[in-house]
Amino acid sequence: MPFKPGHVALGCALSLGLQAGVAHAAWPEKPLRIVVTFAAGGASDIVARAIADPLARALGQPVVVDNKPGAGGTLGGSEVARAAPDGYTLMLSNSTPLSIGPWTVPRQPYDPVRQFTHVSLLGVAPVLFMANPKSGPASLKDLPKAAAATPGYAFGSGGPGSIGHIVGEMTKSALHLQMTHVPYRGGSPMATDLIAGTIPMGIDVITAFVPMVKAGQIRGLAVTTRERSPLLPEVPTVVELGLPQLVVENYFGVSGPAGLPRDVTDKLSKALADIVADPATVKRFAELGITPARPGGEAFPAVVARQVEQWAPAIKAADLRP
Repeated sequence: MPFKPGHVALGCALSLGLQAGVAHAAWPEKPLRIVVTFAAGGASDIVARAIADPLARALGQPVVVDNKPGAGGTLGGSEVARAAPDGYTLMLSNSTPLSIGPWTVPRQPYDPVRQFTHVSLLGVAPVLFMANPKSGPASLKDLPKAAAATPGYAFGSGGPGSIGHIVGEMTKSALHLQMTHVPYRGGSPMATDLIAGTIPMGIDVITAFVPMVKAGQIRGLAVTTRERSPLLPEVPTVVELGLPQLVVENYFGVSGPAGLPRDVTDKLSKALADIVADPATVKRFAELGITPARPGGEAFPAVVARQVEQWAPAIKAADLRP
């Protein structure tokens, strides 16, 4: 069933009703699997591995990270949506397969609100514009000149329909550029080509790229926040560069299939909240440019629903077609 904006309120109600299922007092009795919808080494993979070990300790069962890249994250998302709602198959959810996919993938394979139980928000992070130090633009202000001088000027992203891809299309629309999108199966393979100079420019969530910028392997051009990142204070914001329409954030969270029993979601939520509040996780998230979710903040299902609604006009304005 294709996703429609009107499903949001109904989806939230159904999610609450479905979660009141049969209790599983012994859960978990076997290992858990966290599906990552992009390749190893990317932002989602790094976050999943950062929480996997402490979650395993909290629950007393191994937690396995399983990378399932493809179709802008919807390949792995489809697998989780179809899984049994028993708490053993989860997803490291983010903006791409849940809040962007409904507007960019033809014949959307799932409803991002109604077909998932969105258990816990972990944190949010900005997107980073980056370039090869030799072949890429010296700054985002230089991008129009570079793109005009080179037909088919390329920018890479973590995949078709990924947040980096969409921000790239938004940038093309905002600056009236002609650029060619080069999709990869995640941020890590994109970074490899960016460092090698195969592509001059890349756009992706900041998480995996801070060490590369600090090492001089790639150049940071801009972050999609209103304030500079404390990790890369030398990199300007899109607001400073006169592009406030490019202010966006990527969220990270943990979701499961629709209908997870209430006792399972409660146990998971508590364990994940404790992990996010732990000083070791706070330090690790800070190293990755992630702002941790705070107790009492916006509920994760509401975050997903809100971003589903917000991305639609941005994608339409960029004239991005499935």
